[in-house]
Amino acid sequence: MGREEQIEERTVVLESIFPDEITDISDTEYRISIKLDLPEEDGEEASEPPTLILYVRYPENYPDEAPILDLSPPQNAASHPHFSVAAEKEQLLKGLEDTIQENLGMPMIFTLVTTLKEEAEQLIAERKEAALKVHEEALLAAEREENKKFHGTPVTPETFMKWREGFLKEMEEKAQREEDERLAELKKAKVKEPVKLTGRQLWERGLVGKVDEGDDDEDIPSEKVEGLKIAA
Repeated sequence: MGREEQIEERTVVLESIFPDEITDISDTEYRISIKLDLPEEDGEEASEPPTLILYVRYPENYPDEAPILDLSPPQNAASHPHFSVAAEKEQLLKGLEDTIQENLGMPMIFTLVTTLKEEAEQLIAERKEAALKVHEEALLAAEREENKKFHGTPVTPETFMKWREGFLKEMEEKAQREEDERLAELKKAKVKEPVKLTGRQLWERGLVGKVDEGDDDEDIPSEKVEGLKIAA
């Protein structure tokens, strides 16, 4: 009965379902081309859906014994961004084990082809979703980095005091630089800074009242004092 069931499954059932996809290799061995159906998504670059080649060989006691299966890609098959037959072969064949055990004793190749096709399509869908998630996370990270350019440091008492200390120090350093530059210019020009007399020094020298009103409480340059002495 085993051989009769094998012939009936191959020549009647599978031939009617896969007339263009099935090819005999021997009396007990054949291959089936399985083209995956993938949904088209807006904005997605079109790519050729992958095709699997399922090799089937009947052992003597099939269907009471599991068929011998193998997978390969078609020759010169275009690569797919989310699927590789060679890379996924072991996982896909292992995924058929439960289905085989559930169908022992009855022809099962059509069921195995259907299960294999669904698992491969689901695998691609999961890979695409994972890749999309990674892409979206990268876009969000880039957006966060870009937004940082438009947000300053939040003002708190601590940050304000730190800024104030830095600002005052910067102003002191600037004033010192300007003073050093001024003295350097005077030295370069060989001009001494005028010596100023206090109001007390003017009084002691009898110069009080001989200067313009309002100058007696301030420092008076020595050059002005010399002028007063000549006038006196």
